[in-house]
Amino acid sequence: MFSHSSRSLCLGLLGLFAISQAHASISLSATRLVFDGQHKEAGITVRNSGDAVLIQSWIDTDSADANSVPFAVTPPLARVSGQEQQLLRVIYEGKGMPTDKESVVWLNVQEIPQASKTQNTLQLAVRQRIKVFFRPAGLESNAYQAPVALLWRLEERAGKTVLRVNNPGLYHVSIADITLESGQLKDKPFDSTMIAPGEQKEFALKQLDRTHTATLLFSSINDYGAQDRYTAKLSNTADSQATPDKESP
Repeated sequence: MFSHSSRSLCLGLLGLFAISQAHASISLSATRLVFDGQHKEAGITVRNSGDAVLIQSWIDTDSADANSVPFAVTPPLARVSGQEQQLLRVIYEGKGMPTDKESVVWLNVQEIPQASKTQNTLQLAVRQRIKVFFRPAGLESNAYQAPVALLWRLEERAGKTVLRVNNPGLYHVSIADITLESGQLKDKPFDSTMIAPGEQKEFALKQLDRTHTATLLFSSINDYGAQDRYTAKLSNTADSQATPDKESP
């Protein structure tokens, strides 16, 4: 006869097995979608590596008022056979988005699996969510130069040093893999973040909480989802701008 602890272990292992069988069979052809405002629509492909599924797709924002988003996805509901793919078209109504800067909305693609023929089977509706960067026609400057336009500075707050970043440009900058170095000390103020046009953010430092100078290293995610490396020398006396890291591959 199994003890209580043995029964719990068996149930736990069965639960892990059930969860391990629940995985998304669909994938998107890109990790982000750039919508050129010169055109009326942008497209992305959904690939299905498993059995036939239904996919439901829609656009929303991080705000509660999702009804105001002037975008539509077609088809909003589609059946994708196994080992097949489906093109999704994101269509802009033509008005309702800022015309003087880049904006971000979110594309949601949810997989709706077919009903299982096996009893007591756990099925999950997996949703994938990626950013859609809407760039109105006629924007000045270049999105690829946006990371260089960021203004970085070390500032003192309540006797401790914080990292401040300001984005005076017209494009969003997605940052990952950031490190500050000062002598033998290193600090990672965040894992990843996105700085919107005109936005300023501050991040507390732990290891470098009283430093006045530091070397900044970070990656910026470009339109293709790849990471470009940048570096800058920071101080608490003036704003600094990063330059491409020549030592990165």
